[in-house]
Amino acid sequence: MIDLHCHLLPGIDDGAATMDEAVDLAKHAVQAGIKHSVLTPHLHLARYENFADEISSARDEFQAKLDEQGVKLTLGYAAEVRICPEMMFWIEQKKIPFLGNYEGYDILLLELPHNQVPPGCDNLVRWLIDRNIRPMVAHPERNKEIMANHSRIMPLVNAGCLVQLTAGAVAGKFGSASQETAKYILEQGMATILASDAHNLKHRPPELEHGRQQVEQWLGEAKSWEMVLDKPMEIARAQFEH
Repeated sequence: MIDLHCHLLPGIDDGAATMDEAVDLAKHAVQAGIKHSVLTPHLHLARYENFADEISSARDEFQAKLDEQGVKLTLGYAAEVRICPEMMFWIEQKKIPFLGNYEGYDILLLELPHNQVPPGCDNLVRWLIDRNIRPMVAHPERNKEIMANHSRIMPLVNAGCLVQLTAGAVAGKFGSASQETAKYILEQGMATILASDAHNLKHRPPELEHGRQQVEQWLGEAKSWEMVLDKPMEIARAQFEH
């Protein structure tokens, strides 16, 4: 399986704190059936200002450590970008790393605030689309406004966004409201991939299989594998085929 959203890089955001912890997360990912992981540290104005050059260097160091220890996990990198007006400047300055490419668009992992869908964010999505950048909305099933009113995701999808669901949320590990929202998004055909959004071993481990099994139960086996293997590889192929 292929994980396009995880916080394994050590000491760079609220994920792994140390290299040892990061290696343990990588080992767990491999044991859980994950072969490739795209590292997506937060890029959050004035909190976690992780830009492409820094993330790339940190990924190289982490990959070298995994290779040294014989951990069979191949790493790509991008960023989970919290929506803000400054994004437009960062994009012009080529400071944001993308997940990959899909249907001719660069794919940007876009994070909304946890409690709302900001007014006008569909306009920012259109600005991105006009520049050949397609946002993938990270974990909308955990957004309080979307949980309360599922239709609040529609303007983003209609504007062109892809959607990433958290495997744990699909499996019910973030509560029934989040799981019901994920089911709605899946049944409406709006979800593109599952990802772990892993942060630690105790509460947010790098696992996809439990979510895949739930998608299989709801939508069938073929769809479940599409979301953890086929679509992720299609998006991130350039990161792993070299």
